Amino acid sequence: MELYGTNNLQYLDMNKIEHIGIAVKDMASSIMLYEKLLGTSVYKIETVEREQVNTAFLQTGPNKIELLEALSDDSAIAHFLNKKGEGIHHIAFEVDNIVAEMQRLKNEGFVLLSDEPKPGADNKLVCFVHPKSAGGVLVELVQENS
Repeated sequence: MELYGTNNLQYLDMNKIEHIGIAVKDMASSIMLYEKLLGTSVYKIETVEREQVNTAFLQTGPNKIELLEALSDDSAIAHFLNKKGEGIHHIAFEVDNIVAEMQRLKNEGFVLLSDEPKPGADNKLVCFVHPKSAGGVLVELVQENS
């Protein structure tokens, strides 16, 4: 069996899928929908002013969902909703050292949307990988902000 893309696995710092981000038009109705669907309640609602987004987090077992609602027509979430409609916006991976992982990805040729990690929702430092360099998927790196 031939393996592809394994030459740098010893450097991989991505521990697990931390959450899946879902863009929604109406937070209140989406919370009701996902609470029924997952059989659990939202454990945290937070506004990230810098990104002009409201977030709500749900967890079932080890799995987390982040609902994202635009606060302004100029936000990235508003642009996403206008272009693609509601649905999966990004997949987030937990990392131990976000700065090192950002450097590793840059060295591998990935395009990052910021040069430095930024404060994000749920007490995390975050950085996004441009979807054009990640097979059309917006990837978020997240590290606990201690």
